[in-house]
Formats: sequence, structure tokens, C-alpha cells
Amino acid sequence: MNITLPESVKKIITTLKEAGYDAYAVGGCVRDSLLNRIPDDWDITTSALPEQVKELFPRTIDTGIKHGTVTILMRSTHKESAWETYEVTTYRIDGEYEDSRHPKEVEFTDNLLEDLKRRDFTINAMAYNEESGIVDAFHGMEDLERGIIRAVGNPIERFTEDALRMMRAVRFAAQLGYQIEEETKKAIKELAPTLRKISGERIQVELIKLATSNHPEKIKLLYETGITKVIMPEFDIAMETPQNHPHHCYSVGEHTIHSMEAVANRKILRLAMLFHDMGKPAKHTVGQDGYDHFHGHAEESAKIAKTVLRRLKFDNDTIDKVTRLVLYHDYKMEPEKKYVRRAIYKIGEDIFKDYLQVQRADILAQSHYERQEKLERVENVEKLYEEIMRDKECISLKTLAVNGKDLMEAGIAPGKEIGVILKEMLELVLEDNTKNNKEFLLNYLKNRNN
Repeated sequence: MNITLPESVKKIITTLKEAGYDAYAVGGCVRDSLLNRIPDDWDITTSALPEQVKELFPRTIDTGIKHGTVTILMRSTHKESAWETYEVTTYRIDGEYEDSRHPKEVEFTDNLLEDLKRRDFTINAMAYNEESGIVDAFHGMEDLERGIIRAVGNPIERFTEDALRMMRAVRFAAQLGYQIEEETKKAIKELAPTLRKISGERIQVELIKLATSNHPEKIKLLYETGITKVIMPEFDIAMETPQNHPHHCYSVGEHTIHSMEAVANRKILRLAMLFHDMGKPAKHTVGQDGYDHFHGHAEESAKIAKTVLRRLKFDNDTIDKVTRLVLYHDYKMEPEKKYVRRAIYKIGEDIFKDYLQVQRADILAQSHYERQEKLERVENVEKLYEEIMRDKECISLKTLAVNGKDLMEAGIAPGKEIGVILKEMLELVLEDNTKNNKEFLLNYLKNRNN
């Protein structure tokens, strides 16, 4: 089977081979090419030592000389005056791993198979060049055809070397829609506690890739293998919390998973659905009607979301938007413009469309009880929202017809009172947008002070 290599990759491999070294495209780029996907990047493995690689190419960066990696800069074949980067790594044998993540030392080798056997999964342990074709010593092509994620060699050894590989197994299963091979899955269950040694930043990267995959339901594998017990125990509690209520037909956790499937594939939305009901277990009560109730769960869920996202070192913008969506996911209003304007102001213009998507996904992951009525309400609110935005109606202080300068010119002294008055005016305008004109608002100010 042939793979079409980019011209820059061909040039790097050819240059290395003409100098007497072996060289292959390796790993994810080979996997993706076999799946008829466009690789995000191309990695190259070679028998040449880092110093020998650097001698052959005029522009290089010492990315990880200690571990045999040199980054080569090549002129882009697509954009004039632009550069593309390619990592070239010497065949190596990893030494002892001390932190469940990085080898203490590496030993360079001239044997390609020794290099391939240290890799994580069979589907990532294939190499290719045009002369040798595909080198597949661990049946990666067969596992691709079968839809299997299988560790190379002994899975206990692979996960002991690098604990993050356990999350990568689930992530690849989600991205590709594959199953994890049983021995590999068994090893994950045994070694999941070692993920405590992995930094929050690295856990975050894998969680985002899983959540934004085409199969976010595979997050259940994190629960089944004991991974969430380590990285997000709040999810385990949700999985084990039933919802005995006409509006629901799943446990809190199962409902969460279905809601992630129902929402658009964007990081903010998928994370909002992941956390939107995580506060329910703490707010569980049984009412006089015999049904489960979770009053105040939105506020509790927002607290949990903020705690977990900070623990996993998410950026402030993501934390802010996700926690607001979680806080207001259950906020409902009558489909009237005045209520919708108030909701846009309360929730935030920047995430209001996302809020509507969150509400839809939440409904679609519930029982069929009153589902159509719920969806119609959201649809009516969305129509009003679009009209409000189209007509540029006032929904915030920045769209109010007067500002602080106008109030000072009207005789209000600088200070807190200006903010108080502007908010009063905004309340009037949110209730009735026809009042959003300078003349009316300054008359209101005049009468207010008399």
C-alpha cells in the first residue's frame, strides 16, 4: 500500500537516505494516511544521530536533543516565505521511567523495530517510506481494520512507562470510534491510580480531545476503567446517582453523556454539558410526591465546574464561559421580548446562543415527557433573540441611549450614583425598548431628581 508523502517529507527522507541513513514517516501521520485522513503533522524517525541530522539541514531547532529530536524547518510549498516544521527523531530505546511520563535516559539505536516497540499503540507503531513501504511489525493495519486500540507488547509495561497513555487509549477510541482491546483495558483498570502523577495540563489536553471527538459518549470508558475516579471523582458520583422523575429516564451521569452527544462539537458546549448536572448528587432530595428533586443544583454544578476546571489548569476564558453556561443551563423565561432581553443581559450576550444550545441538548437527553413543549419554548425564545439582535434593541449598558458622560452633563456628580442611575434606566429599557432614547431617559432623570 502506498502513502502520498508531502514534498517536504519526501525531501527530508531522501536527504537522510542519500547520506547513508534510514528514515521513515512514523506514527500518527501513517495511521491517518491509512484512514484517508489528512495528518495534522508529519513525524520522521531515522537511524541518524541528532548531530548528523543537523549537519544535513541548514535550518534546525534543538527541540529535544537529549531524547534524539531535532526540528527541521523547510520552506512551505503552499505559502510563499512561510516555514513548515518537521520533527526528526533518532531511533531510540527508552530507559527506566521514574515519573510515569518521561524516561530517565534514552539509548540511541540503528534498529527501527526497537524504536517502534517503545510506542504506545499498534496503530501508532507503523513506519513508511517509498522504498520499503509500510513497516508494520505489530499488526497495526489489522487493528485499524478491526477498529481496535491495542497497546504495543505488554500493556502493563506501556502504561507503567507513561500513565497518560491510558487516557490516550480512551481518547483514540473516541476520535476513531474504536473499542479498546480487553488486555489493554484490563491494564488501564489496574494502573489508573498512577494518573495522579500526571499534571493537570496534560490531563486537560486529553480530556478536551475526548470531549470534542465524534464519540463523546466514550467518556463512559473513563468511568468504567477507573480513570475518572482519579481525575474527576465528581463524575463517578453523578454516574451513580439515579433520577426518579417523569422528566428523566437516565441516571445523572448517563443523562450527562447523552447531553454531550446532543450538543454541537465545540469545546465550550461539550464541557458545559459535562458539568451542567454535576451538582445534583449534593442537592438530591425526595419530595412528598415520591420523586427525586435537585433544587439548587445549577449553582452547585457551577461551583464544581470551576473547581475541576481550575484543577485541570484551564484558561480563564474557558472557565468563565463554561461556569456561566452551567449556572444558567436551567434558567427559563416566558417567550416574551422583555423577558428575553433581561435574560440576554443576565446570562451574557457573548454566550446566549450557546445557552440556547445547552438547553436544547439538556432537553434531548431527558425523557420524552413534555419534550415537544420544552423544545418549542426554546425555539420561540431563539426567534425573539434573533429579532432583538437584528433590530439592535438595548440589552446592556453599552447599548443604552445615554452614558455616564450624559448624566454628568445633566448635573450628576461623578461617583457610584451614576452606576446606580444607569442600571435603573437599563431596567426600564429592558422592560420596554421604546424607552431607549436619550430624550426620554434624561426626562426620567429630571423627574427622578425632583
